[in-house]
Amino acid sequence: MIERNQAQLGQIVKVLRGRDTEKVAVIVGIVDERFVLLADGDKRKFDQPKRKNLLHLQLQNVISREVVDSLKETGRVTNGKLRYAVNKFVENEQAEALEGRE
Repeated sequence: MIERNQAQLGQIVKVLRGRDTEKVAVIVGIVDERFVLLADGDKRKFDQPKRKNLLHLQLQNVISREVVDSLKETGRVTNGKLRYAVNKFVENEQAEALEGRE
């Protein structure tokens, strides 16, 4: 289980404040205990991550193994892997929402 305000590399987050409100992204870097770097592989690429305050994010209990492994091996992650992680999370969330309605 992930601690409430303990951000981890590869963790999926929902943006609560700012221009990207309601968007889903992946943590690709940790600046300090307050700020992280986000990318989604689409609008926000790995080479130009968004610096975001943790108070403006909703941390999800999902960590993308592909992203974490890639960051540990090479120090980078492809934008395709970021898009895959985000899309997989969104699809799972939509499937859970549909199951909840039935």
